Order: sequence, then C-alpha cells, then structure tokens
Amino acid sequence: MRGCAAAEECVQASINIGVSQNVLTTKCCTSDLCNSQDAPEGSICPPNGKKCFYCDGTNCTKTLNCNGNEDYCISRGNRPSVTAKGCASKQICSAELSALIGEEISCCQGDLCNSGSSRTVGLLLFVTPLISLVLFS
Repeated sequence: MRGCAAAEECVQASINIGVSQNVLTTKCCTSDLCNSQDAPEGSICPPNGKKCFYCDGTNCTKTLNCNGNEDYCISRGNRPSVTAKGCASKQICSAELSALIGEEISCCQGDLCNSGSSRTVGLLLFVTPLISLVLFS
C-alpha cells in the first residue's frame, strides 16, 4: 500500500499473542513521488528477553518470549469474557490505536506484568481490527 502519512506513522510495530504474530513495517520518505518502491518485508525478530502471559484456549497463564521491539506486555478486553494477552511494541499501546479499534488495550512493562488467568479468548475480535487498521489506513 502506498500513500501519504504523518511522520509519527512511520513505524515498525509488532504484536504477538502466542498463536499469531503480526508485524507492521513501513518505509517512509519526504520528497515528492518518492514512494514508488515496495515496502520492506516484515520479519520476525529474535527474542529480546522479555516475558509476558498469553492465552492458549481458555488458559491465560502460559508464558511467551517477546521478540524484537515488543517491550510491553498487553491485555485486551473491556468485557470480562473476551481476553487476549501477549507482547507488543510501544506503537500498539498508543491511546490512538485503542480508540480506533474500539477496545481497551492495557500495557505494562515488567516481565509477566499482564497477570495470567483463565478466561474465554476472543482472538479474532482482537487481531481482525488490527489487521484492518494496517490494511485500510
């Protein structure tokens, strides 16, 4: 996808919820008509040492090794029966992203700070809006 964007939208963002990882990579330039090249391929970075809880089925007490710039643990869901947990980069934790997908995303920075618990998981309700945001922004 090509187009114009604000400088703060030129990011590499990543979210990993254990069963899937989504990486957004952008390539930005500042001169007229400079966006004729393809965007770089997203790549999975090596583990960075951070650990967060993630949900496997209804069990949200499993631990996940975060990768690359995933320096936050996340919990998603403003409804008690729909939860997703995992690792994310700073850009995923922005208030603007939470507002765009219409869901609360809680972020914290300590290892395993997104407290594990058993809940019903609604992964599609979490990942689909993120993918839509990336594809249609």
